[in-house]
Amino acid sequence: MAKLVSDPLNATFAALSDPTRRAILARLAQGETSVKELAHPFSISPPSITKHLKVLERAGLISRSREAQWRPCRLEAAPLRGVSEWVERYRSFWEQNLNRLDNYLSKLQAQEATKRVRKRKS
Repeated sequence: MAKLVSDPLNATFAALSDPTRRAILARLAQGETSVKELAHPFSISPPSITKHLKVLERAGLISRSREAQWRPCRLEAAPLRGVSEWVERYRSFWEQNLNRLDNYLSKLQAQEATKRVRKRKS
């Protein structure tokens, strides 16, 4: 498993695989905030939040610092560019499939319309 996580894209996808971590990133997209404020909406223990933050930090998705008693976290979006580039490679695949589906549905609609016209004539 360690070999897989050493790949930045794998680490990013692993970090994004958890809904709590995605929610944390969504909150941080609004701006820097403290660990305590990040933990507030979740009904999980402080150690669990810390574990989630460590996963995000190892993936390079967040950075944490310490300013006296305040421990701010901030989003580091650069690893998300790698995810975006990876997903982008599959765009043409999905567009082609969706275009074929659209053509097929149009053909079915035309056939149904033809059947209705024939039914009315009979």
